[in-house]
This record gives sequence, structure tokens and C-alpha cells, in this order.
Amino acid sequence: MRKFIYLCSHLCVQVPLLPIAVLTVIPLAVCPSWRPWGAADIPILGNPGVGQWIVIIVVAYTIIDTVRGMIDDLRHGRVGVDLLAVVAIAATVAVQEYWASWAVVLMISSGEAIEEYAQSKAESSLTALMTAAPQTAHVVRRPGVGVAGVNTGDGSDGSSDDRGDGFRKVAALPSSAASGSSDAATSHYDTVAVESVTPGDVLIVLPGETVPVDGELLSGSATLDLSNINGEPVPRGVFAGARVMSGAVNGSTTLTMRATEAARDSQYQRILALVAAAQDSRPAVVKTADVLAVPFTVLALAIAAVAWLVSGVPTRFAQVLVLATPCPLLIAAPVAYVAGTGRLAKSGILIKTQDVLENLGRVTHVFFDKTGTLTVKQPQVTRVEMLPGAGTHLNEDHVLMMAGVVETYSVHILAKGIAKAGTEALSRLHRRFEEGQRLCPQPDADWPGHGRDYPVVKHIDEDAGKGISGEVNGHKVRVGRLSFAASSEDGFLPVERIVPGRATTDGDRRSGKQGEGRLADEIRTRFGMLAPDEMASYVSVDGHLIARIVLRDVPRANAKSALASLRGLGVAKLSMLTGDKRSSAAIIASEVGIDDVHAELFPEDKVTAVTTATVTPSRGVTMMVGDGVNDAPVLAAADIGMAMTDGTSTAASESAQVVILNDDIAAVPRAIAIARRTKRVMLQAVLAGLALALIGMVAAAFNLIPVVVGAFLQEAIDVVSILWALTALLDRD
Repeated sequence: MRKFIYLCSHLCVQVPLLPIAVLTVIPLAVCPSWRPWGAADIPILGNPGVGQWIVIIVVAYTIIDTVRGMIDDLRHGRVGVDLLAVVAIAATVAVQEYWASWAVVLMISSGEAIEEYAQSKAESSLTALMTAAPQTAHVVRRPGVGVAGVNTGDGSDGSSDDRGDGFRKVAALPSSAASGSSDAATSHYDTVAVESVTPGDVLIVLPGETVPVDGELLSGSATLDLSNINGEPVPRGVFAGARVMSGAVNGSTTLTMRATEAARDSQYQRILALVAAAQDSRPAVVKTADVLAVPFTVLALAIAAVAWLVSGVPTRFAQVLVLATPCPLLIAAPVAYVAGTGRLAKSGILIKTQDVLENLGRVTHVFFDKTGTLTVKQPQVTRVEMLPGAGTHLNEDHVLMMAGVVETYSVHILAKGIAKAGTEALSRLHRRFEEGQRLCPQPDADWPGHGRDYPVVKHIDEDAGKGISGEVNGHKVRVGRLSFAASSEDGFLPVERIVPGRATTDGDRRSGKQGEGRLADEIRTRFGMLAPDEMASYVSVDGHLIARIVLRDVPRANAKSALASLRGLGVAKLSMLTGDKRSSAAIIASEVGIDDVHAELFPEDKVTAVTTATVTPSRGVTMMVGDGVNDAPVLAAADIGMAMTDGTSTAASESAQVVILNDDIAAVPRAIAIARRTKRVMLQAVLAGLALALIGMVAAAFNLIPVVVGAFLQEAIDVVSILWALTALLDRD
């Protein structure tokens, strides 16, 4: 009930004519014919009573306000088509149908209120994004805290006491700070408008607050809710040095961060800019609806004039016009499209203009980038192959664990995949240990996963382009190219270790690198051949080559089902564009269900492929789906460019018209499905409303609908068409 009262009061504030129209019924009902001034006829109006005069005054105000709105629409390039309302209300007064006049005023004001409600309901998802925008920030004002590289102490002389990270060396900290008390972290800050934050400021974000600007985490760790940014349902744990994005909601502990961007350049503001652009735009179909309202107005006036001329009764003119409503065109169409835009935003899909929503529903050819779009962003471990004859008691999980530990410190392209697989292997080893299985002999109980929660890592050393080595629980581990992993610390292959049963000969020693090459080939032969799309890292432990880890570019788990959904929506053609070699591209294409593969392409070749499809006669609408960074040229070349991001690179998607913030390929068919349903609902609402209005006008022309009843019936038609347009908000795809 409270919510209903708030809604009514809000609508009355937004549409002040509504309460005036409601209150006008009292004098019209109580004293319609009371004339304390006596008989005084006025041309056309006659001699109205007090109640009737009040209605006339309200009608005059309504006409003036409506005409002002029409002029304002014309100034902004929109067709002002409220002429029907003006003529209808004037006609009811001219024929002295004051109850009908009041009904039309009520109809106009309540129609504005319904439009206001429908717009706010349709924009609810977009408004939620807007209202969540951070407004303030807590800037730390403590001794020793300031812009990186600048001494902010009392001396302000830029002395060498500054450590270069924004924190000066201080003689002592309060005991609460030394103990990590949150009071120490939060007791010295100023709350300022978010626009006042400058890059380099150190900020405090309290539990449950929204991160105000983009920055770098200074705290040891933090838990962030990114659902406002990319729809990610599970809070994400981040650690010191990680990027912290504006719009993220802090968890249960206070975090400290350094601003790296001003508010206007931060992630959330870029998202809001896209939302605002979509709200302010008007799709071509809505502009067309505005134009179609003009012939509808002419048709309604023609029917009303004919009814008057044939019957000879002026009231027929008013009877027809009170039923003539272009609202299905003027209100239902834009409401449906705003509702569709809101549904897309709620699904983590942002569009730059509503025209994109119109075009999305007509997509017939979709191009996909391969790496990072159809596949995951880094190569993933598919299997571990133990070296035949290596004579080790370690299994595949041990190898993955050891390799994953050292690869955690590497920046190589394969490192993240191996590190991820290593973490999973450690969990399996822990689980087996807890279940009582001892897969290693007792003297080797110090292997990771056998009694120790975490391995002890020392002496990490990466040789760029070759591999990485380190010590894990006292065991030397080398991961990388075959020559690197199999070699000893002096850089030579220990032949007698790699090829058991064969002694090292003087010929081997004399042959040098030639011998190393033959041994490397022999080792690869013992492992077996790799598939065209596979790559490998070799692993040695304590100087013994024992295994290789095979990785490949794997499809996203839901890529095949997403593409199947596109075909189910009637998208005629799906193509892959990639710079990868043809054999690798063909394997991925067959796994996800794409027949048309364009491989070994340079960026300009991708643009040519899309452009050719775009200019083909009867082509429909083409769409390119990529990561929004490397694919910028080809995203711009397609009719629709769709950038898939994880919510952290929206600025890199300037050339795309659609941005997927949750990095989910399933959002591609979902976007098309939402667009098609939005257009379908819009057409249903418009056609149903116009059909009902036309039937009503014809019936009124034959005097089947009284003028007062017609006014309320017109309002019912508006309500039906607008509520039907709002069903575009419902998830029925």
C-alpha cells in the first residue's frame, strides 16, 4: 500500500494536470448549472454554470499546454501529433458536452501519467545502473600518504624519504595501525565528491560501499561484487596490485586503493555513457511510427468530418475524435524499445543506440573471431604424458602440481593454463591424502599434496623464451622447451638420464649439438606426435625429464550450444575469422559446429571478408563478434560489431555497437532473441491499439458510442497498447 501511495504521489508531481482533472469532477457534479451572475449568453459556449466554467478553464489550460508541447517536439525534430487531442477537447466544449470535455482532460492527464509510469518501468534496469553510480569518495589524509613519487609530509620538499609508491617512511605508526586495525585505516580521511578525485589519490572504501574510481589495490586482499559491471554472480577475490574497477561493491572489510583514473574516465562512467546514449537515441522504427501518426490523424479527422456531414449532427464530430488515439504509435512503440534495451542491460548486454536493437533482430550472418571468442582466452591443459621408461613414482597430478607452482611466477602465454591445472591437481592430491591414500613412498611424504597444505617454493628463475625453473619442497623443477627442461644446470642434455639403458659414448660427446638434436627427436618420438592444434611444455624433476604437459586452445564450454541457438533463431550463416593456421582453426570449427572457416588471415583480410559479405545484394544484416581490442577494425566493418569483454575493457570497444560485459558467448543468441521479441511485441501493441481505435471511430460515426463513453474507451485502448508494450520486459525467449 505504501508503495502504491508513493507511486501515485510521484505521478501527481510529474503530471500536475492529473490531480487537477480529478478534483474538477466535484464542482462539475455539485454545481454544474449554478449561475450567480444570471443570464449571460456567450457565443458557442452559451451560458455555462460555475462547474462548467471550471471545466472550460481546465480545458483551455490543457489546450495551451498541449500546443506548447507540440511546438517543443517540432523544435527537437519530432512530429507533434497531439492535434487530435486538441481538436477533440475543443469540439466537446463547442457542442457543450462538458462531461465529455472533463473525460477528455482526464484521459489526456492520465495518459501522460501512464506514459510516465510505462517509461520508468521500461527503464528500470537502466535506472538501476544510473542510481548505483558512486557519488562520493574517501580520500586518505594521513602523514606519509600521497601521490606516488611526491613527498606529502610537512616538508613537502620531494625528499628521498618517499619510497616511490606514495607512502613515505615514518618514524612510528600508532599501535592500532601496526596491528592492522581498521580504525587506523579509516580514521584519517576526507569524504569528497567523486569528481574531485585525481589519479594518485589514496582512497578508503568501506564495507558495502561502491568503488568510486578505477584504481590499484593497496590492501593485501579484498572481495568485490562485480555484478553491476559484468553480471558476475559470485564475488571475486583480488589481491594487492590488482586492478579495482569503479562500480564494484566492496565486501565485508575496508580496502585501501590508489586511484589510477579520474571519475569521468573510470569503468563505470564508461558503462553509464553507453546506457545514456542508448536511452537518448530513437530507433528508426520509432521515428517511422511518429511519421505514421500524421496520416492516422488525417484519417481520423476525415472520418469525423464525414460523420458530421452525413448526419448533420455536430456532436458526431466530437464522438469520433475522442476515440481517435495515436498513442499506440507515439507511446507503445518507444516504450517497447526502451523495455528491450533494459532487458539487454539486465543481461549484461549494452547497446549504443536503439537502432542497434532494431538491426539485431535482422541478423542473418555472424562472423566469429576464434581465439578468446569461440575459445577460452589462454591455452588449457588437456593431458599429461609421462615419459616411457623414465622410472619415476610420480603420477600426472604430481607433475601438474610441481609445474603449476613454478609457472605461477611466469608471464609466458602457457603459464596461466598450467598454473590453473596445477591448482586443480593440488586439490585432488589433498583429497586423496585426506581419504587415506598414500600414493608416494613414506620417504617422499614431503611432495605437495601429501601432508603439506602448500608447497615451499624457492629460487625461481625464468629464462625468457625457454622456460622457468625453481625449487619446490627441496626438489628442482624445470618447465619449458624440451632442450631447457631436459638439460642440466650447465645447459647440456644428460644423455644417460634421458635415454635409460644406453651409455654415453665418446661419439655422443664429440657430436655436441648434433647429438642433442638427435636425442631431442628421440625423446619426442617416445612421447608421440602432437596434433596440429596442440603445444607442449616439458617437465623435469631433480634433473630427470619425466613428462610433458600438452595444451591446446579449447572451445568455450557453451560455444557449441550458443551457435546451435543461433541456428535455431534462423541465422543462416556462421563463419570463423582467424589468423591461426588452417589445421588448428578447422579443429575448433568442427568442435563448435562452424562450416565456413577463414584462416591464416591478417587484420586487413578479416576486414575484406566482412566487407564483402556486407555489400553482397540481399545479404541481410552482418554481425562480427570479437574481443573488442584486436578486432576493432573488423568490428567497425560489420553492420553490427559485438565486443565480448569481462567488464574490464569497455573503452577498448569503441568500434563496437554492442558490448557484452559478462564475457559469455551465450549472450550472442540471447541478444538476438531479445531484439526479435521486442520488435514483435512493439508491432503487436501498435497494430492492436490502432485497430481498436479505428473500430471505435467507425462505431462512433454511426452513433453507437456516446461521446463520454468514447472518451473512457479511448483511455482503455491506450492502456491496453501500453501494457502490451511493457510485456517486452518479460523473459519469455
